[in-house]
This record gives sequence, C-alpha cells and structure tokens, in this order.
Amino acid sequence: MPTVFITGCSTGFGRATALYFLDKGWSVFASMRNPAANTMPASERLHVVPLDVTDANSIADAIAQAGPIDVLVNNAGIGWFNALEGTPLDTAREVFETNLFGTVAMMQAVLPAMRERRSGTIVNVSSSTIYAPLPLLAVYRASKAAVVAMTESAAGELTQFNISARVVVPGLAPETNFAANIQERVAKGGWFPPAYTEFAQKTLAAFQAHPPEDITSTSDVAKAIFRSATEADCPSILPAGPDAEAWAAKQ
Repeated sequence: MPTVFITGCSTGFGRATALYFLDKGWSVFASMRNPAANTMPASERLHVVPLDVTDANSIADAIAQAGPIDVLVNNAGIGWFNALEGTPLDTAREVFETNLFGTVAMMQAVLPAMRERRSGTIVNVSSSTIYAPLPLLAVYRASKAAVVAMTESAAGELTQFNISARVVVPGLAPETNFAANIQERVAKGGWFPPAYTEFAQKTLAAFQAHPPEDITSTSDVAKAIFRSATEADCPSILPAGPDAEAWAAKQ
C-alpha cells in the first residue's frame, strides 16, 4: 500500500487531498499544527500527526512516525494581502519561512530515504498568483513564485535518482478558510496604510466579483495533486481549477 505524507491538512486543500488519497486506497499521513482541529473521519489508513514546517524537530518527529514515504505533498502555507509598503519585514519573513523554507525543509527531510530507494514523488502547492502581477499580493506571490523556481531546479537534480518534483497551481478558492485567515492576519497588522485604503477596497471588490463558475474547488486541487503524484506523464507544473487553467493558457 503506497504512503503519502501531506502537510497542512486541518482544512481546505490539504484536508480534501488527504480524503482523496484515502478514497484511492492509500495510507495517508495527514499533518497539521494542531491535530485536535482534525475533522476527517476515522480510518485505519489515516494517521494524523502534529507538524510545524518551520520547526526542524517537529519535522523530524513527523517524518519518523510516517516511515517510508512514497509521495510528499507540501501544501502547508500562509497568505498575506497588503501593499508592499504596508508589509512589516517580520511578516514578509514569516510568509517565506512557511511557504518556501518550510517546503525546502520538508523536501530535505524525505529526500535521503527516497534517494536510497531510488523512488519517490514530491508535489509542491503554489498559487495562480504566479501567473499575473496582482496588486497587494507582492510578498505572497513572491513566496509562491519561489516555490515554483525551486521545484523546477530541484527536479533536474532528482531525476537521476528516479524522484519526481512537481508543482500544482490552484486558482481562487473562496470555499476554503484561506481568505478569512489572511483577513485576520491583516487586521492584526493594522489593516492597510491610509494612502492605500481606497485602492485596497477597490481591489478587494474586484476579487469578490470573480464569476462563481470560474473559481477553484478543493476537489479540483485534490484531483490535480493526485494526478501529479501518480501520472508519469503529468505536466511538471499543473494548474488546478478553471481560473488557474485559463490564466496558465495565457502564458
């Protein structure tokens, strides 16, 4: 029975992905900062483990619990929505620490065993913001673009060991808690600089006016991640959701 290890599974894409792999008969290690937040149904093949991707000891403990891992899905991430001028450097560092360096740390944790077995797949979750220079997302977009660039380069290093490294690029998914979490973080940071308030309100209104038929569902992303993990001829960068696919087609 193959084993997948997925980060950020308490809600959203991670939770949906864990359930999708379970439905396909996989052994699933679903990690989250607080396992008490787990809402997935019990299964003999589901193992919920605590994990903070910014903590080396936490990573080591979680990987040790999982044992041999066939597929690693790096989904854990945090968002940010503000003008570059209004983004504290500590916040920018926090976004990169989770979105980029947490992904790097997880890859480094599983690669020795994958290389030894000469088998494995890593799927890193980015964002469709990489396709367009959307305002107020400079720091978040930079972190997700860095994930793509890092993965592409790492993939060339890993081919010799029969290890694949790929990226899934989700579109806008309002059904997840992601937007609410960003709003909470921005509120804690004092909202937008006064000079950007009107612009921010107009930008938010434009996002909220996104046609409902063009948005991404969690199932879109779960299916794309599974495809990236299991199909040998899958594109190395795979958009997930109608809006992400439309943006990718314009590149």
